Amino acid sequence: MSTDSTQDAARGRILIDLFMTLDGVAQGPGGVDEDPSGGFGFSGWQAGYPSSGVGPEVEKGMRGLDALLLGRRTYDIFASYWPHHTEGESGDIGTLFNRVPKYVATRDDDLALEWAGSTRVGADLAAEIATMRAAHSEVHVIGSIDLVHTLLAEGLFDQLNLWVYPILLGAGKKVFADDALPSVLRLLERPITDDEGVTLFRYGRTDRVPEVGTFG
Repeated sequence: MSTDSTQDAARGRILIDLFMTLDGVAQGPGGVDEDPSGGFGFSGWQAGYPSSGVGPEVEKGMRGLDALLLGRRTYDIFASYWPHHTEGESGDIGTLFNRVPKYVATRDDDLALEWAGSTRVGADLAAEIATMRAAHSEVHVIGSIDLVHTLLAEGLFDQLNLWVYPILLGAGKKVFADDALPSVLRLLERPITDDEGVTLFRYGRTDRVPEVGTFG
């Protein structure tokens, strides 16, 4: 029996999709107002470093998506944007995002979920993700760095897709917090690098844990 969780065909998968700098920062890549929390001064860093290779790979990776799992901040951004962008270059993704169910991880009972198909989760995330796995083939977590920290700490994911930009920021929320679950990931395919130096890594989670020893 394989120990690689991505090979478990009996359940749906949880995929995390993130844009990340070389020093591990994933905070606020897409716009200056996206996430300036904590005094972060580089919100919108991705927009200042356009990449010709990211778009096609993003679209390729979305082909199996049949549900979204989002943190509160990312949900608010998506809900204000995607219902109005179902044509043009972003039309296919917009149509997809509007069609599939959206799960929003929040403890705010007063949050109005006005985007059609949205459901609140977070009371028991592990149990709720088990329900998502039973209902969907591919649940994608996009951005949502605070939620990602929880998923990494509890091992509640199957695949980690990282678009790594050759940028150093020196500050900001990083993908791997100190409480990430010690684990060994498996590279699923050869990394893809475009002419701007942006590299896509696709990793699958396994049941292995890091081993220690002494060389020599």
